Amino acid sequence: MDEKFSKSLVRADIPEALKQKREEARAAGVPVADDETLQYLLFTVLTLQPKRILEIGTAVGLSGAAMLLKKNDARLTTIEIDESSYLAAKENFRFFGVEDRVNAYLGDAGEILSAMPREINGAFDLVFLDGPKAQYIKYLPEIKRLLRAGGVLLSDDILLYGWVDGEPPKKRHMLVEKIRGYLRVLCADKEFLTSILPLGDGLAVSVKR
Repeated sequence: MDEKFSKSLVRADIPEALKQKREEARAAGVPVADDETLQYLLFTVLTLQPKRILEIGTAVGLSGAAMLLKKNDARLTTIEIDESSYLAAKENFRFFGVEDRVNAYLGDAGEILSAMPREINGAFDLVFLDGPKAQYIKYLPEIKRLLRAGGVLLSDDILLYGWVDGEPPKKRHMLVEKIRGYLRVLCADKEFLTSILPLGDGLAVSVKR
């Protein structure tokens, strides 16, 4: 990636309250999107102007809140499997005043995605995939169903500390192989135009044709 562009992403405006919440989450060991990844996510929101956003992996709701603060008429559907994170996210959505534009689900994303009715096929403009990495490939068919033509899928952490294009620790070998498999399928899928960006722990940007 062009260094000048990368630096401009880091300097992009983020509300001070959101910065503070992100720092508090990091200090508590909560996984939050890397700063550069968040900047690219918000850049995508500003350029794509999505009305409906799907997020897989709510965590404590800070990336979701950031997107809604950038696009004040967007709606967010977000899924989280961990109950404590889900409850913290609900509190953060209230804190930032965006709770009325959020449909938050607690449970397994694979089950929730597959249960979404066929009537909303192609309903989402933007999908931010930041849930369990080993499950990315499982979610992909439903994401394709739900994402509109011209919509964007952002898959986070797909280089995973450099392990995916390097040599992973033995304990992480199976996880890395699953991410590699996801990338092979995603990049070969003719319904998507995909680029891999070296932001954070790797971000795959896929535009649905």
